[in-house]
Order: sequence, then C-alpha cells, then structure tokens
Amino acid sequence: MASINQIPRPPAALPNFCNMGVSLRILVIVNGMSLVAAAVKAETLKAAWQELMALSVLVQPLLLLSLLLLCAGRRLFARMSYSGGIAAVVGLELVLVTLVHGLVRDLMAADGAFQLQRNWLFTLLVTAALLGYFNLRSRALSPALSEARLQALQARIRPHFLFNSINAVLSLIRSDPRRAETALEDMADLFRVLMADNRQLVRLEQEVALCRQYLGLEQLRLGDRLRVAWRIDKMPHDALIPPLVLQPLLENAVYHGIEPAVEPGEISVDIYSSRNQVHLLLRNPYRSEGRHHGGNKMALSNIRERLALHFDAEASLTTKVSDNSYQVHIVIPYTRVEAK
Repeated sequence: MASINQIPRPPAALPNFCNMGVSLRILVIVNGMSLVAAAVKAETLKAAWQELMALSVLVQPLLLLSLLLLCAGRRLFARMSYSGGIAAVVGLELVLVTLVHGLVRDLMAADGAFQLQRNWLFTLLVTAALLGYFNLRSRALSPALSEARLQALQARIRPHFLFNSINAVLSLIRSDPRRAETALEDMADLFRVLMADNRQLVRLEQEVALCRQYLGLEQLRLGDRLRVAWRIDKMPHDALIPPLVLQPLLENAVYHGIEPAVEPGEISVDIYSSRNQVHLLLRNPYRSEGRHHGGNKMALSNIRERLALHFDAEASLTTKVSDNSYQVHIVIPYTRVEAK
C-alpha cells in the first residue's frame, strides 16, 4: 500500500467564492485581522475601539464589494492557473481598495487616517493570509490524503467483497453464463472507479448507476436476504456530487446490516432535491451487537472530509439510530455542470 507521502497532492485551486462557508470564513478572518490591527495601533481600549470604527469605514464596504465581485468572477478564476488566479484576486483587491479609499477620503476628508499606502499593505497582508489559509485547508482535506487513510478499512472489506463476488460468478458460469458475464462487467466497472483519481465531482446519476452495479453483485451471493428500495423519482439527475459517496455507505450497509442476519433485510435509498439542496437518505437494519461498527465511523469521517473540501459549510452528514435501523443523511448544495 502506498504511503501518504507517496500519494500525489491535488493541484492547488482557488476556493469557491460563492460558497456560503467560504464567505463566512472570509468575513470572520478579515474582521478578526481588523480587530488585531486596531488593538496593536491603539494604547487604550477606547482608542482601539475608535481605531476599529475608523478602519471599518474602509474595510466593510471593501469586504462586501470583494465578496460580490469574487463570486461573480468565479468562472473566470476557474479557467486560470492557480498563480494566475492569485494575481487576478490580488489585482482586484488593490483596485477596489484604491477606489474605496478615494470615496472614503472625499466623504470624510480624512487623508491622515486613511493613507493609501497603509491600506494597500493591509489589503495585501489580509489577501495573502486568506489565500494561504484556504490553500492549507484544501490540502488538509484533500481526498487523496483521506483515501490513503480509508484504505486501511477498505483493505479488510474489498477482498471480502471481491472473493465472494468471484465465487458467486463462478457458480453462475454454467447455469446462467449471460448473467455471469454481466456480473464480471459490473465488477470491472466498479473497480475501475475505485482505482481512479476521484477528485472531481460527478453527476449524481453516475454514482447511482455504480451503486446499482455494486448491489447487483452483492445480490448474487446474498439472494433474497438483500432487499433494496430505491426512491429516486425526484432525484436531480444532473446534480454534481463527490464520487464514491453513496457506494461506501451501501457497502457498510450490506456489511453491517445485512450479512450478520439470517433473515432478509432491506436497504432503502431516498434521493430528492428541496430548496436548492440535494438530500441522500440511506437506511439499513442495525444491530447493536455488530462486530465492525468502528469501520463505519472511519468511512463516515472520510466522506465528511470530502464533502467539506468540495462544499464547505453548505454540506452536512448526520447519522441516527432508531427502531433497529441505522440512517445516514447527506445534504449538499444542488450544483450543476456549468455551461461553457
């Protein structure tokens, strides 16, 4: 198994400036740095408050204009290289601070309080701090690094699934060769996706198709013990999600909820959109005496990290145990493929 240090890092990219979580982080960091700047310059608490108010006259309109223009130019930034995007963001901020400085100076006649050179320097420091923070955060939540940690869990599950699937296919070769051939094709598709570089978002319908192939393979060996209820009539087929979000949850549902039981069990999958959000709701039988619930937590942690990387605070993953069932509820923003 490759170590974490051997796994290539994903290419650096600017954050999605239209994302609510990104905007909130920018607001908090900029206002926090303004507070620190005011406290460092002033000698008393009253003077610090006055300095903060004076600085806010410049910072707040600049901050709001920046958020609006950065969001409006998101597609343009996405087409640039990372270094080109940084240069564009820095250039935009310097132009905005110059314009806002001129407006504030004319309205308040306060040349001494709002020196343009000082404002340029403060803007450069804040912009550099924000871009550095988002770059570090992106690397910390990188799917490549997360997948390296997840492999320790999947090294136990995937061979178990692979060997059982092969045995199921072998039992079909003589009795139903066409179904055996289809099963082998599904296995090839599944493992092709598992081995691919899964950093980019994919269409929701692709993830669902992959999950159907996976469950079809599991049904070969589990037969009537595995029942699946798909409720996807209201599913937004064009929605974008991180790959391998639903499939590992279904793998856990089979491994923890269906395999340990002798009687049949049902896995239900509900996917629908509401208020510009996509909801993925999965339920499976739950047994408190199960032996491998720690693996569940590792997979959920990995998925949470990847959701945070792509959608920040706009995505969530919650779990609930009730009435002998285990429920996972994922909520992500309804993102579509952008027209070029």
